[in-house]
Amino acid sequence: MKKILLNSLLITAFVLFAGTIFAQSGIKGVIRDADTEETLIGANITLEGTTYGTVTDADGRFTLEAPAGNYVLNISYIGYDKKVADVTVESEKYTKLGALSIEASAIGLGGVSVIADYAKDRETPVALSNVTKKELEFQLGSRDLPLVMNATPSVYATTQGGGSGDARINVRGFNQRNVAIMINGVPVNDMENGWVYWSNWDGIADATSSIQMQRGLSAVNLATPSIGGTMNILTSPADMKAGGSARFEYGSGNFYKATLSGHSGLINEKFAVSVSAVRKVGQGVVDKTWTDAWAYYLGASYNISKNHRLEIYAIGAPQRHGQNLYKQNAAAYDSTFAKDIGADQSSIDAFPQSDNGRLYNENWNVVDENYDGKQSFNGKTFDRHDKGFLNERENFYHKPITNLNWYAQWSEKVSQFTTVYYSGGTGGGTGTYGKLQYDYDSEPTRIVNWNATIDSNLSPTYSRQGILRNSVNNQWTVGAISKVKVAFTEKFKMQFGIDWRTAEIDHFREVRDLLGLTSYTYTGNQFDTDPSQHEKELGDKIAYHNTNTVDWLGAFAQAEYTTGNLSVYGTLGYSMIKYSYVNHFKTADTLANGNPDIASGELASETDWITGYQIKVGANYNISETFSVFANVGLISKVPIFDNVIDDADGTVAQDPVNEHFTSFEVGVIYNSVNDKLRLKGNYYYTNWSDRSFTRSVRIDSATTGIAFITGMDQNHQGFEFEGTYRPIKFIGIGAIASIANWKYLNDVNATIKDYDNLSGGIIEDSVNVYAKDLKVGDAPQTQFGLSATIYPARGMNIMFTWKYNANYFADFDPTRRDDETDRQQVWELPSFSVFDLHFSYQIPLKGKVGLDVYAHVFNLFNTVYVQDALDNSAYNGNSGPNDEFNHDVNRAEVFLGLPRTFNVGVKISL
Repeated sequence: MKKILLNSLLITAFVLFAGTIFAQSGIKGVIRDADTEETLIGANITLEGTTYGTVTDADGRFTLEAPAGNYVLNISYIGYDKKVADVTVESEKYTKLGALSIEASAIGLGGVSVIADYAKDRETPVALSNVTKKELEFQLGSRDLPLVMNATPSVYATTQGGGSGDARINVRGFNQRNVAIMINGVPVNDMENGWVYWSNWDGIADATSSIQMQRGLSAVNLATPSIGGTMNILTSPADMKAGGSARFEYGSGNFYKATLSGHSGLINEKFAVSVSAVRKVGQGVVDKTWTDAWAYYLGASYNISKNHRLEIYAIGAPQRHGQNLYKQNAAAYDSTFAKDIGADQSSIDAFPQSDNGRLYNENWNVVDENYDGKQSFNGKTFDRHDKGFLNERENFYHKPITNLNWYAQWSEKVSQFTTVYYSGGTGGGTGTYGKLQYDYDSEPTRIVNWNATIDSNLSPTYSRQGILRNSVNNQWTVGAISKVKVAFTEKFKMQFGIDWRTAEIDHFREVRDLLGLTSYTYTGNQFDTDPSQHEKELGDKIAYHNTNTVDWLGAFAQAEYTTGNLSVYGTLGYSMIKYSYVNHFKTADTLANGNPDIASGELASETDWITGYQIKVGANYNISETFSVFANVGLISKVPIFDNVIDDADGTVAQDPVNEHFTSFEVGVIYNSVNDKLRLKGNYYYTNWSDRSFTRSVRIDSATTGIAFITGMDQNHQGFEFEGTYRPIKFIGIGAIASIANWKYLNDVNATIKDYDNLSGGIIEDSVNVYAKDLKVGDAPQTQFGLSATIYPARGMNIMFTWKYNANYFADFDPTRRDDETDRQQVWELPSFSVFDLHFSYQIPLKGKVGLDVYAHVFNLFNTVYVQDALDNSAYNGNSGPNDEFNHDVNRAEVFLGLPRTFNVGVKISL
């Protein structure tokens, strides 16, 4: 036995030694998409004239064994142009090719990137950052999608109150209303006000193949609100390789999530389909910000012929979640922290720290479990989410979007890309209505006392009533985008396109929970002529009911010229928009501007067509193989949003609405080392926002309210941005970002107030002055630095440590409220702060076709306490103290603190 064991050990040692001495030779590399930089799974790698071949793995990597010699390497993938490269394999060595990029064919898988105007470094003259699917999986940890963009310059995204899907994003000092969000080339900003509700797209991260942030006016040729930037989200097309995966996650707040995906693979060289389903539940990190969500995704493709291809994408996320919408005085969360950042003792006394600390949420309270009242939403009746408590603020919504894409190659020089899309949304958010009972003692700010409210509603001697209501926003949007590309010569190309959209939005409030009542008395509907109609039951409409429409038509032409190392482009776009409004609760003669011709007799108004335009020009010059420079300049005349043209309360239409104007220029440099170890980007931007418009209700006297359409306010945004990555050795990667900016308001303005309640018609009653000159633009840090270090200790294992520093951060505020000339104090500047995160992933090596990946994330690693969102000079949760009418500091601010340390862990099994 000893001899047998000894011989076995000798044989094993010889095999290991021989494996070292007689090392194999071959080729190693990674295949990725040239546009999105996403790695490609299942790409075919062959050596021409031989039988040697392989396919890329789940990370897009390949290892191809071959004897020493000179070869022609062929790379092929369905929907992409074939790539050929000369390769030399040396004896007993692997030739490492690094990352090889292949171009999507004209009608291939990359067609959606054409519709989405995906930009390329060293070719498209704009500042951009890309996030690949692998980076998304590695860093997001099932947070709201915008948060992953914090790893890019001049971007600030927060969770706000901590509710699932309640995130926001700010780019170069512009909030979401002026940042274009596009999914597969389709704009998803709200058609009325430009906002983006991320809860509508809960689960889209699981289907995202890449994200590109084009900062500034961007290269997008549609007339989108891309002033701060454009966030291009591309979802995964139908996978060409059959398989499936299951991912399971657990995290802070008792968070559970399961994601199942399946892929048919390419069938008969014609058809492929991929589907995903997501289930997500959790109690929430912030108190009672629970989530109950589903999500689904479908991507299908059909090759009609070699010149025509169809794709279908469908995304949706029906969800409900508890919200935390009310910011607090800092002392309400943490009295010690509030003192440290300058709060007075009067604030500490006025807002004693909650027992829940930084997780305090004003928007819920307990309710007697014996209360069996039903709730109504989306036309159905349900039990409340939890028998033991009620949320004052809950969001419930489902907004699927479906688009059909057609890619056509008409000739060698002419191609066309068309998408037709539909999006329909149902749902809204909850709140209180009427007279409710409040508890002023148990928490630092008042909270609804549901039990006392139910008791008072049931009391025959108490005449005031209070209920829980829904604010509903049901809508549908239909649109089409079509682009035709013509290659006149190899150097000169043009693109022409149209963009048509129409939307109808139904706004109303309805009874959600009667809180013990049998009906709620509402007399505000002028069409309720019978007193019996005043008694409203579950699901009945109250408060308001308006139907708005938005019609949009745009066209553009873009020219591109490339010669040698120089590429130049220019875009000219024209758009027109029209709004209409119908009030189903008011008669046409209620106001002077009512339309008496409408058949129903309802108050209605509409605008004429309002036109806008955009002009963009840019150039990129590749000085050498490693160094390039770019510049762009643009002028945009942006049509004001619905809310700044028609007053949603009574249909008042602004007379001669003024477009907002943006002028911008940008210059930048890019350096990529020959071995791709070092990548550096730097740029300077300058953007002027002129004629910014606002709508504000103004009290003229004790009995009269006027509407002020405020225009003419100007602001300037300028700054430097830097982004870099460095891979000094195989096992370490370093990343860095920086942005140093100066954003401020440039002038004071005067606005006219009109009394539209006066039936004699639009009488000029007064004026209002706004004193905003030299005030800093708030809502995001103007100085940011970030570092990341990634360690690769073993094949398939990644450990990343990130640091982000934010400073020169001024609180958000409404500049139109600065209407006192003596109030020239600067906006409150938040304390600077740093946040550290930790990410881990490991692709466990297994034999066969089964893949196993594990993930772990720790956010806010050192549990830092910091202010992430703030509103200056709050009228609600601020504390002024004596003689501090215009006190712009922490005492008068209301804030959201950043979340404490949280974690997310997950495992992914793939076939």
